[in-house]
Amino acid sequence: MEVEKAVREHVVSGRLLTIPNALSVLRLLGVPVFLWAILSERDALALLLLLLSGITDYLDGKIARVFDMESRLGQFLDPIADRLYILTTLFGLAWREIIPVWLVIVLLVREAVMTLMLLYLRTRGQLGLPVHFVGKAATFNLLYAFPLLLLAHRDDWVGELARPIGWGFAWWGVVLYWLAAVLYAVHARIVLRGGSGGTRVATP
Repeated sequence: MEVEKAVREHVVSGRLLTIPNALSVLRLLGVPVFLWAILSERDALALLLLLLSGITDYLDGKIARVFDMESRLGQFLDPIADRLYILTTLFGLAWREIIPVWLVIVLLVREAVMTLMLLYLRTRGQLGLPVHFVGKAATFNLLYAFPLLLLAHRDDWVGELARPIGWGFAWWGVVLYWLAAVLYAVHARIVLRGGSGGTRVATP
């Protein structure tokens, strides 16, 4: 009975019209608006969109788990939205010289490593890897870091307060981002040796 209950709790459906999926679509629609806002130095709007992205990212996962709304579409959209917000934020902040180029390179190299790993898995018949909580923790840290680093650009007490907190989140995000990549590589090795678990696309 307990086994059947656990199986039911972890069923991933093919439903499209769910609240978590709608939240993921809204996050994706906000990406070009956010990029326009940050490049045109409309910082208030950029901050608002980043905050809304973080809130909806938390809500879509929470609602999906609590109300049994996990779907294959959601598993596909959620990591894409995470990556797009991270990449567009990196581009926008680097363009305005708010963050150093080395930070962009470190995170982009990690993205390249993950992309190559997932492409290789697909050539071996695996669709992806289970989402790891370390990857989600890294994403949360980075999504918290970016608005704070944007605030740190201000020349007042708000900027002075935001700067160390923002860089604290950024460093933790970078470390966890790469740690997640190592864990995904270990899991990929297990999967390729005949283990189980290659069903979901890995997230940052």
